[in-house]
Amino acid sequence: MSEKKNNRKNKKSHDILWAPWRLEYITDSHKNDDCIFCSLPKESDDKKNLIVYRNTHVFVIMNRYPYNNGHLMVVPYQHTSELSSLSNEEKLELFNSIQYSQQVLKKVMAPQGFNIGANLGTIAGAGIDTHIHFHLVPRWSGDTNYMPIISGTKVISESLSDTWDKLYKEFHKTRRKK
Repeated sequence: MSEKKNNRKNKKSHDILWAPWRLEYITDSHKNDDCIFCSLPKESDDKKNLIVYRNTHVFVIMNRYPYNNGHLMVVPYQHTSELSSLSNEEKLELFNSIQYSQQVLKKVMAPQGFNIGANLGTIAGAGIDTHIHFHLVPRWSGDTNYMPIISGTKVISESLSDTWDKLYKEFHKTRRKK
């Protein structure tokens, strides 16, 4: 074996995590120049658009390409990529809606934990970098397993429609603004 090949063999290479279920999102995201976070709330079919809750300044929408069952996004209606562009009232409602969404997910899905956050800018991982939004991803012990790595398959154990039905019902039990 040549020295060059031997050096490559001894160096630790990066592990690759394949996520082929995300391909539809990647290839679909550039088909329409409209901001989905601006256009979808203007439509009336919340179930088709996966919007589970509307408030004065923000709405809650299910992620069509979820990392886990119940993956939600809390989005201000204002089209901005900067938190500093939001009024104090909008920021308060945004974070109250994140908290309310977490409570709903706890009641409906009983997760053992959450990933909550925003990716600001493309380099930080934002798929839609021009409209700020916060992700809530419910987590359970064992929700990361061998399936995506071995078989190229991500297991989402419930349909988006069934999850929407449960979440929508819980979000609207009280009908009051949070």
